[in-house]
Amino acid sequence: MKDHLLRYASPLGGITVASDGTGLVGLWFDDQKYFGAGLCAEREERSDSVLELAARWLDFYFSGKDPGFVPPLSLRTTPFRAAVVEALQEIPYGRTTTYKEIAARLSDGGRRTSARAVGGAVGHNPISLVVPCHRVIGSDGSLVGYAGGLDRKARLLALEGVEISALLGR
Repeated sequence: MKDHLLRYASPLGGITVASDGTGLVGLWFDDQKYFGAGLCAEREERSDSVLELAARWLDFYFSGKDPGFVPPLSLRTTPFRAAVVEALQEIPYGRTTTYKEIAARLSDGGRRTSARAVGGAVGHNPISLVVPCHRVIGSDGSLVGYAGGLDRKARLLALEGVEISALLGR
């Protein structure tokens, strides 16, 4: 099995998008931490319908619009990280939430989920932007943690219309 790769030139830097032919398996800024984690050893730059849909999604997104759809996903991750990805997908365009709030949602019965565990899972999100990990902020309202860099996180939130001056402590 080979993953298909697409290179996308965004206003915030190069992006590599990966598909297994049925869903997205990755979307990373080229200098992002954990770049390419989970990709098959065999891969080729080749378009497919999933990658074309992802490119359309990115075009909408970087034009400052909510794309209104999510390309199909093929997650290659643990059950806990998959639950975090699901929680991330529930964060509306132009809104933020905290690691602590996600942890509270994931806690059930006698099992508590820590904000730190959520932070680790968010940091390893293999499908940036489409799975909006940039919308997660610190419980004190500060701009913290983003594998693509805090400057890029601030720019993504600003693109979505989030007032970021308070997040930056200004």
